[in-house]
Amino acid sequence: MLIMYAGCVAVPLVLGTVLKLETHTIALIVNADLLVAGIATVIQSVGLTRFFGIRMPVVAGASFTFLTPMMLVGSEYGMPTMYGSMIAAGVFGILIARPFSKVLRFFPTLVTGCVITIIGLSLVKVSADLITGSDPQAPDYASVRYILLAFAVVVIIVLANRLFTGFLRNISVLFGLAIGTVIAAIMGITDFSSVAGAKWFGFSTPLHFGAPEFRLVPILAMCVAMVVVFCEMTACVLAIGDAVGKRVTDKDMARGLATDGLSAVLAGFMNSVPDSTFGQNVGLISLTKVSSRYVITVTGVLLMIMGAIPKLGEVVASLPGPVIGGAGLVMFAMTGAVGIQMLQRVDFTGNQNLLIVAVSLGLGMLPVAVPGIYQNFNQDTQFILGSAVTVTVLAAFLLNLLFNHLLVRAGTPVPQAPEAPGAAEAPGTAATAADGTA
Repeated sequence: MLIMYAGCVAVPLVLGTVLKLETHTIALIVNADLLVAGIATVIQSVGLTRFFGIRMPVVAGASFTFLTPMMLVGSEYGMPTMYGSMIAAGVFGILIARPFSKVLRFFPTLVTGCVITIIGLSLVKVSADLITGSDPQAPDYASVRYILLAFAVVVIIVLANRLFTGFLRNISVLFGLAIGTVIAAIMGITDFSSVAGAKWFGFSTPLHFGAPEFRLVPILAMCVAMVVVFCEMTACVLAIGDAVGKRVTDKDMARGLATDGLSAVLAGFMNSVPDSTFGQNVGLISLTKVSSRYVITVTGVLLMIMGAIPKLGEVVASLPGPVIGGAGLVMFAMTGAVGIQMLQRVDFTGNQNLLIVAVSLGLGMLPVAVPGIYQNFNQDTQFILGSAVTVTVLAAFLLNLLFNHLLVRAGTPVPQAPEAPGAAEAPGTAATAADGTA
């Protein structure tokens, strides 16, 4: 629970800060996400009918993949549209779960590696804004003490990773957040005044931001993110299957994917963010040798209990921006590093894979490097092209389809499912095919 907690609260914190939501509202989203993550975790481990739940030790938590489209939709169209798009993407995920489990060969490591890399790289700017402040006209913008505080959080996380092992190393981000907040309090830049007025027990009201609104372009952006999440989840589940000695069937995978879709639907109604399988869970099972899905069920229940404590959410929502930015910098950059690690396993010999990576990442970084590059296009086009993740997914998928499927040379191996991200130690690694698939 502690290892998953940092990831569960990081996405709502960053989302709320970027959208300039009030502290109380951010706390509401934090609690809602813990609740939905707990529900999704229990469903994945125990199962719900024959359609949901992979019945394996799978922990669900807030997905960074959805963060960029949520920020874009929320800032451009408003919260009701953001949650409406989330609900629609969840329904889309439930409907395509079974078919998707059979077409994974079109989303090999080459594609998923590009996407995960761009997710990490594009979110580094978000961390920078949290550290410096988002208003360049503010008198304390890019304050030296804010930057030093963020660097201190980074140093704490690095030292925790270097000095500790096992469980303590896995909660290094929590160490950074906790100690960084203490330092911020000493510096006089914390404000926990809202905590006193928060309740000890309660749940957020469904559809807190109003009735969901449905717009085509934001829905498409969320659906693209759902496809990426499905790729990530598939890779993680295959690695967990190896770790626990279970063969994952297409039906198992379909139930797990459908649960990710269900979590997005629940998130849309409960003012949360979509949840997906946590990659850290793969390493945790290997580390502890505990593979019982009922241990994970208890973890889900504990997350639900934490989601029912508004005062705790208010404490998390009151963390200073530089502290969140410093921790986020490490987490987002680590996501990018995992993507690079995946791309290292791709075969770049005698094919166009290097060109696919270059074009996909180049197009994806354009709106990150120059946010106003598409300002002369209409709003919907700006929204699509302005999303680094969406552009990279489309470019990598289409170029891989063109060069490694439609124009494939005779004798090239048939692509298979993608590798698990960051799971180089997972057993059963095979040779790479032309498009970088294990």
